[in-house]
Amino acid sequence: MNLAEEITLSADQVHLLTKEQAWHYKILPKAKGQGVFSLYCEDNIDADTLLAELEVLTGENIRLVPTPSPVINKLLSKYYLKESAGQGGNQLSLNNADDFLINLIREAKSLKSSDIHVENYEHKCRVRIRIDGMMVERYLLKHEDYPALINKIKILSNLDIAEKRLPQDGRINFKTGDQQFDIRVSILPTLHGEKVVLRLLNNDATDIDLYKLGFSKEDLENYLQGVKRPNGILLISGPTGSGKTTTLYATLKLLNKETRNILTIEDPIEYTMEGINQVQLKETIGLSFSVALKTFLRQDPDVIMVGEIRDSETANMAIRAALTGHLVLSTIHTNSAWGTVSRLIDMGIPPFLLANTLNTTAAQRLIRLLCPHCKKQEYFDPALYPKQFKPYRVVNHHNIPQGCEKCHYTGYKGRKAVYEVIPIDQEFALAIKNADMSVGDLLSERGIQTLAENAFNLFSEGNTSLEEIYPLLFNY
Repeated sequence: MNLAEEITLSADQVHLLTKEQAWHYKILPKAKGQGVFSLYCEDNIDADTLLAELEVLTGENIRLVPTPSPVINKLLSKYYLKESAGQGGNQLSLNNADDFLINLIREAKSLKSSDIHVENYEHKCRVRIRIDGMMVERYLLKHEDYPALINKIKILSNLDIAEKRLPQDGRINFKTGDQQFDIRVSILPTLHGEKVVLRLLNNDATDIDLYKLGFSKEDLENYLQGVKRPNGILLISGPTGSGKTTTLYATLKLLNKETRNILTIEDPIEYTMEGINQVQLKETIGLSFSVALKTFLRQDPDVIMVGEIRDSETANMAIRAALTGHLVLSTIHTNSAWGTVSRLIDMGIPPFLLANTLNTTAAQRLIRLLCPHCKKQEYFDPALYPKQFKPYRVVNHHNIPQGCEKCHYTGYKGRKAVYEVIPIDQEFALAIKNADMSVGDLLSERGIQTLAENAFNLFSEGNTSLEEIYPLLFNY
């Protein structure tokens, strides 16, 4: 283990210095107590001058611990993340709830974070953000500052600040500079206070491109074949956070023509698109997926998008819409593309109706990509595979995450979707009608690649690590 891995800082230590102080002086907090503030500093600087400046700045007795410059830079990038270029650097002030919240949201957006978690525990309050699917602790708050921050969030999202016993859901339309985006707010009462999750929604759909999401050539052809059909149901499955909604919007963008009437019912509306009639779910007043679908059928639609099939009523309405000559796009939570069939049958959809309406079923996952600047190649030991897994080809070398300043020392930078797409032809429809779930031979005959195969391709090409694709290999 090298020195940079040996030195770990707690969130309490990190907050002893501001981001600007740490980067300007190239210092990191080591310990503070008994009248002495110990700091790691670069071993090639003028220690006397630095010591004098820091003692004036902090009003503390400073003790410097010389540390190699590369180690300091690595730790600074790990514990004091810089914002993306061009976004500007806003140091968060914990003294004012208004400023802290606004700057926190700006920082999270600039770091391409998807969620902000504000949490209260018995001995600490913390703020974490999710970057590339992983949680990173960013700030610690004082217990006395926590209520003011929660109330500020409630006020901005038009929620009841007096209600602390029940969950609440709201929305913030955030505007800053030339940026404007929506934030979905969820508040949950916990043992030590209310936990808040802010989901940052990307309203700008201009960069979404179906051809750049991660489809293999064959999967894209099969998927587009289903999209081009005038009717039927096209389903995308996967767990929460697997990118299903982004794929749906990319599909809608492709279908969005003057000659088509497109209606959507969503919870929440994550992107806004000109030319598409989007409806926000409001179950508190009775506007559910199934109720909206009934109305949609009287709105002369060509394409209907349902955010999620959650229950048998919504599933039945989607089937009815497809039977009456509409193309229906939706998502469902299953582990594989073919798993959507058994899930819908379990929801009470008769197999013969499903066989006549399902035109394409797809599954997807998001895989983190190794940072191209620091990934390291090593010999590969096949014993690292799951015990029951049979590799699709021999892999002699593989890349492992290292960590550098460009990837905030995570070893990963960006994510890519992997897919499993099954176009429903006559033989698949017959299997559905007979409720036959064993279609492995049919998949092989048509050369349809599973999620595991597509994920394995990313691994064998050196674009991701075994650790990232391991859960998919284990499931197959």
